[in-house]
Amino acid sequence: MRVFVVILAAALVAAAACNRASDTLVIHNVNGYTLSSADGSLLTFEAMAIRDGKILEIGSDDGIVLAYPLAEKRDGEGRTVLPGLTDAHAHVVRLGESLLMVNLMGTQSLDEALERIQSYAGQYPDLPWVVGRGWNQVLWEQDFPTAADLDRIIPDRPVYLTRVDGHAAWVNTAALQAGGITAETPDPTGGAILRDQNGEATGILIDRAMYPVRSLIPEPTEDEQRLALELALEEMRTVGLTGAHDAGTSVAHYRMYKEFADNGTLTARIYAMISGSGEVFDELAADGPVIGYADDLLHMRSVKIYSDGALGSRGAALLEDYSDDPGNRGLLFYTEDEFTSMIEKVSTRGFQAGVHAIGDRGNRIILNAFERVRDQYGDQGLRHRIEHSQVVSPPDIPRFAELDIIPSMQPTHATSDMNMAEDRLGLIRILGAYAWRTFLDQGSVIAAGSDFPVELSNPFHGLYSAVTRTDQRGNPEGGWYPRQSLTREEALHGFTIGAAYAGHLEHVTGTLESGKWADFIVLDRDYFTIPESEIWQIQVLETWVGGRKVFDRDE
Repeated sequence: MRVFVVILAAALVAAAACNRASDTLVIHNVNGYTLSSADGSLLTFEAMAIRDGKILEIGSDDGIVLAYPLAEKRDGEGRTVLPGLTDAHAHVVRLGESLLMVNLMGTQSLDEALERIQSYAGQYPDLPWVVGRGWNQVLWEQDFPTAADLDRIIPDRPVYLTRVDGHAAWVNTAALQAGGITAETPDPTGGAILRDQNGEATGILIDRAMYPVRSLIPEPTEDEQRLALELALEEMRTVGLTGAHDAGTSVAHYRMYKEFADNGTLTARIYAMISGSGEVFDELAADGPVIGYADDLLHMRSVKIYSDGALGSRGAALLEDYSDDPGNRGLLFYTEDEFTSMIEKVSTRGFQAGVHAIGDRGNRIILNAFERVRDQYGDQGLRHRIEHSQVVSPPDIPRFAELDIIPSMQPTHATSDMNMAEDRLGLIRILGAYAWRTFLDQGSVIAAGSDFPVELSNPFHGLYSAVTRTDQRGNPEGGWYPRQSLTREEALHGFTIGAAYAGHLEHVTGTLESGKWADFIVLDRDYFTIPESEIWQIQVLETWVGGRKVFDRDE
């Protein structure tokens, strides 16, 4: 009798396990890679078991298939599998919006830009404003364009075109008049109106000087914003982004993320960084941080603050004059005391501060502010960040690790800026710019991103830039300041574990290990074995989020 009871009990346990196994998906015959969350080492696997959207285990084909005999099986056909990639500094809705306006990315001349603008204006003659983004005068024959250039093609309605870095606007005379900008208009704090020799506005507005005109552009309707988010998520799926840190989330955008999460259409994990420490923060942070909403699809526990402008428009705050613009040290938006107060406000409410700082003066002042807050309140475990950490004085680099500040860096900024960065900084300061290797060697955890739509959203472009330090034509030969390049494992770490750590999410994402969400991508080639020159050409065949396939290139 006792034997019968034991056998019956064992059978019941086995039956229960088999029934549970029927809810399991096994993907086998894959060329799988993941980094170890314990030490960052590279692990390989041939199969993985998934249940309830999470990884049960990874291992060999035989081991996993035999362990789950009743599981649904899917043949991976030997394809390469990586953890899903996260962009640690992005502008999600703005990506979608950029697809609905004049796209000036990649224009190689003023004439080419004007052709695109004129074509768009002709397509949409009833729009009250012509709006676009993406121009970069560094790629053109002249320095900055002017309002007169735009007046030649569109004299009768305002035109507002954001520079590729988002820190300058090119406008026509109609837009200047609409914004009330004249020769008598003073430069605002943290902004500059470029002027000709007679003191007249040329049509280029830097940072806070953009606001009087930008504020007049009609806000997108709710339907237009939803469309923009849908387009952004669609693009993210196709390039293998299973998550993004949204740097500067508005109230409307947060509500839209929540709506999409509720109705099952949010196909990437969004780490919302509230736009500023003022009214938007007061409204969104009223009930404290949002952690793990809708099966970890939405988090809101960070705040985006600006310290300075950008290097390309000479708005980044430098300790010494710009090498190509004597007398100009860029723009600082607030004083150190004011930054300290902002960081204190958000951190005492339990929020991480992510502060945009590009110039060495901007970075130093923010490090000082973080240190002052830490000295007063101790280590709060909030993992504060400096977004971009682009030009840093060498003595300040070790302070990041000492203060537990995460450098949130964008590899493609280096390969996009290398045609002008030395001009702006000179041959000495450039040694502390885009210094990824130095940051790693001095103990920092890098969170990698793109800053899309400033750069293209494809993370394999960022991985390529981090590894090669060249443009996609392989220039310069051997790489631009190649000592700062990363290994393939280190670059992948930035877009996986590093990004997860920067979002307090390393316990649920970033690697394909037991208990974490099954966020992964299937590739057309092996990231670790192909020539470095091909990394940017990798195509994503499938994207999975939480064990659900959200993109299939063949469908």
